[in-house]
Amino acid sequence: MKIYVAGHRGMVGSAILRNLCKNNIEVITATKEELDLTNQSQVSDFFYKNQFDQVYLAAARVGGIFANNSYPADFIYENLMIQNNIINSSYKNNVKRLLFLGSSCIYPKLSSQPIKEEYLLNGKLESTNEPYAIAKIAGIKLCESFNRQFKCDFRSIMPTNLYGPNDNFHKENSHVLPSLIRKFHEAKINRNSSITLWGSGLPYREFLHVDDLAEASIFIMNLDKIKLNESTGIMTSHINVGSGIDYSIKEIAEIISKITNYKGKIIWDKSMPDGTEKKLLDVSKLRKLGWESKILLEDGLQSTYEWFLNNQEFIRN
Repeated sequence: MKIYVAGHRGMVGSAILRNLCKNNIEVITATKEELDLTNQSQVSDFFYKNQFDQVYLAAARVGGIFANNSYPADFIYENLMIQNNIINSSYKNNVKRLLFLGSSCIYPKLSSQPIKEEYLLNGKLESTNEPYAIAKIAGIKLCESFNRQFKCDFRSIMPTNLYGPNDNFHKENSHVLPSLIRKFHEAKINRNSSITLWGSGLPYREFLHVDDLAEASIFIMNLDKIKLNESTGIMTSHINVGSGIDYSIKEIAEIISKITNYKGKIIWDKSMPDGTEKKLLDVSKLRKLGWESKILLEDGLQSTYEWFLNNQEFIRN
């Protein structure tokens, strides 16, 4: 079996790669220098040459609120191009199964909680990441359309907020957890008496360790097609992947303060945006299929902070 992991250097792709290699499965990868995933000709040639059996589509341009607001054109263009090229080349080269990794931001801003798969396209998106969300929705619908028209086996999963090794800890462009880890660590190192965080701290977020996601991805990829169809309807849609538990940003900040051993005061800047008030995924379909998350949040944050400390050479500015 020939397996391709697109985006193997990113947080999600590297976790999937680690999990596959742990089970002695040979995986083919390509760096950005070797393959430009936004280039249709290069992707087409790469797939024709390799003739993959399975493809994990984990490649994407990602970032937090600041990055999404600052580079909306980059987020929608690059993600659409990557998805279109890989999914279309998978169809043309008879890839047996493809797994497309989306994001929980595809759901309407004011969705009922917890968010069920069928809530997709039932309301307005969160404005701060709308371009990225639209690209991910297009990826789901592209997989769905190839399944309907050409009887492909292209599966889509929607992870909740992720964290773990190889995350982006950039000062401005990172997501909430890596951003908080870095801010609290630097405040401790600099002996700052206080730390100022965006928003009110009141919104709730669900988090999943990336190693849990990798395990879930491989579990879903290898499920029997008939069982998957009967249980979830995934062949014409998508499935949520999460922990099923959410925490307020204030609670998260307090946990990270404890883990980093920061003793100063936390100040909340309410003039900055909060984003969506609550975003918890309904993961009942995945649980029905037999998979649940295993890594507790505090344990996962502790190991992520240790990775951060031990990999400073990989931390982006």
